[in-house]
Amino acid sequence: MKGLEFILLGAGALAGAFLRYKLVSSTILIGTLPVNILVINVIGSFILGAFSILSVFLNLDTKYSLLFAIGFCGSFTTMSSFALETVNFLDTKQFSLFGLNILGNVGLSLGAVILGRISTLTILRLW
Repeated sequence: MKGLEFILLGAGALAGAFLRYKLVSSTILIGTLPVNILVINVIGSFILGAFSILSVFLNLDTKYSLLFAIGFCGSFTTMSSFALETVNFLDTKQFSLFGLNILGNVGLSLGAVILGRISTLTILRLW
């Protein structure tokens, strides 16, 4: 890895980790379901979907993937926190929250990638 690539990766990771930290510092609840991790994963998925279209449309150098896709989105979204939170629901026998958390994170994250791609394509076509 070259110096500039390392800097881009680190800058993206630092920004993503900081933003994630800020978003989880106060709990967001829907009923009794904490949705901080869900919100982070959906936003990150949307950004990654939009970036996947923009990088092709703008013919971006792959080093920008280090900044946005791997650095920012990689440290912003949080599969491990999602997994731990989900298993904690299972441990405490909150089976409905266990299922809702899985469906919400996986389903909404996939939907957000698709929506990010469609939105970006639509904007680029209008532009």
